Amino acid sequence: MKKPIIEFSNFTFKYRSQTEPTLVDINLKIYEGEKVLIVGPSGSGKSTLAHCINGLVPFSYKGDIHGSLLIKDKESKDMDIFSISKLVGTVLQDPDGQFIGLSVGEDIAFALENDEVSQEHMTRQVVDVSKLVGMEENIESSIHQLSGGQKQRVSLGGVMVDQVDILLFDEPLANLDPATGKLAISLIDRVQKETDTTVIIIEHRLEDVLHSDVDRIIVVDDGRIVSDSTPDELLSSTVLESSDIREPLYIKALKYAGCAITAEMNPSHLNTLKLDDCKNKLIQWFEATTQNEINEKASPILVLEDVTFGYEQSKNNIHNISFSVNKGEMVSIVGKNGAGKSTLSKLICGFEKVKSGRILFNGEDITKDTIHERSQRIGMVMQNPNQMISKHMIVDEVALGLVMRGVPENEIKERVEKTLKVCGLYPFRNWPISALSFGQKKRVTIASILVLNPEVLILDEPTAGQDFRHYTEIMEFLVELNHNGVTIIMITHDMHLMLEYTPHAIAITDGRIIADSSAVDVITNDTVIEKANLKKTSLFDLAVKAGIGNPKEFVTRFISFDKEVRKNGSGNAFIY
Repeated sequence: MKKPIIEFSNFTFKYRSQTEPTLVDINLKIYEGEKVLIVGPSGSGKSTLAHCINGLVPFSYKGDIHGSLLIKDKESKDMDIFSISKLVGTVLQDPDGQFIGLSVGEDIAFALENDEVSQEHMTRQVVDVSKLVGMEENIESSIHQLSGGQKQRVSLGGVMVDQVDILLFDEPLANLDPATGKLAISLIDRVQKETDTTVIIIEHRLEDVLHSDVDRIIVVDDGRIVSDSTPDELLSSTVLESSDIREPLYIKALKYAGCAITAEMNPSHLNTLKLDDCKNKLIQWFEATTQNEINEKASPILVLEDVTFGYEQSKNNIHNISFSVNKGEMVSIVGKNGAGKSTLSKLICGFEKVKSGRILFNGEDITKDTIHERSQRIGMVMQNPNQMISKHMIVDEVALGLVMRGVPENEIKERVEKTLKVCGLYPFRNWPISALSFGQKKRVTIASILVLNPEVLILDEPTAGQDFRHYTEIMEFLVELNHNGVTIIMITHDMHLMLEYTPHAIAITDGRIIADSSAVDVITNDTVIEKANLKKTSLFDLAVKAGIGNPKEFVTRFISFDKEVRKNGSGNAFIY
């Protein structure tokens, strides 16, 4: 019988800067060789739980501990962070913050160099680890030339080379396209099985993690463990919904159709799901559900004509791209990591200058306009919040753009407070930004642009790192802005966001547009999915499994129905 490798006993932790504990009376055992997923809404305490396991609490983040945390039978607070790091390897959400070496081989070898391992043994071990994470062909490659998925592999290799007993992944999918995220989960699964390492994953994208088996899912909410169960048991309960965690889409569709989901149906994987008792209900729901009428198109507000660009004179990254965005639209730009999506947004905002082609705004050529001139009409929220933040306090960061524009002080106060409230940041307005999580920093940067009232708003991964409640709050706020006339363009890896909020989608691969159509058309086109590293929605596969003759129409009707349910604040199932 396997023994516990991590054991929390009546464990409570309170940060020194706070009056209430973040973790309360935690009792949890994680066993050798287990793969465990930890989920929970933002601020629930799941990141603090991870920081306790890897030693950042209490050695970097100071606070008061009551109770016990044993790691391999040793009391963690009696160890030092170096000793814990030899047992627990952490792969960060943002791999760029974890790299030390300039090349793949150098970065993987870093821990061995610190341990003064001989050159011969080091070389052999680096090669072995690079093979395990699928980077043996890239040992000499520069870190900065790698894709997002490759960077995740190098980060994993860098902690595995120490032969740790526990691998801790902090939102490994947050910055990855859907197909690369699927590969990352498969890689984690393979590494765990080949090495029998204990794996702990913290992630918002529950359905994507369940691409591979996990032993248990721990749900944390309000500093407490509210569920510790198998995936099948959890998905047949109401815990996810009550904790504001997004359920897999196929589970939500089954509930809308009035199906009672039980653990015996094996709901954790669509391919093992026993659907016999639900097929008729799904078909009846589909036949009785209609989709909303699509509004007629308005006139274009943003037009790109044959735009070409390259970071190097001899090589183009964007090739003759042409598309238009209409006034009042919400549009998704999707595609694999490195496809050119973020580069395209920089060209629109003027951060980079086009080699050839034109950019029009309301019919006016703005190709030669300065960044300042474009910023009066186009706002940009970058993917990495640390690249945008320049102030110490939240309220000052959100007010900065208004201050620079000379807006009266009383108007600044009113607009900043309103924006902070709708972005869920008002209670933290006087906090230092350094005290925020990655997801909270993201909301600060969104607020700092929204407060400027741009005509066109471009957001690069607006919901990355957000729990379902904050995801919904941000997106509904963007919908409200959109209804008030702001045109929204979102660069995203979130296929549900694309389906639910953006009727118009543009797919890019290798700097070229391969699809410019409806979101449903894009996500149900096998060729586009493969070329753009997207992931077919489980709604489509559910419809096929249920024998529904038009699975694409099933997806369309689900999205329309789900939007109405959430708009009306009701999660009631379909009534026949």
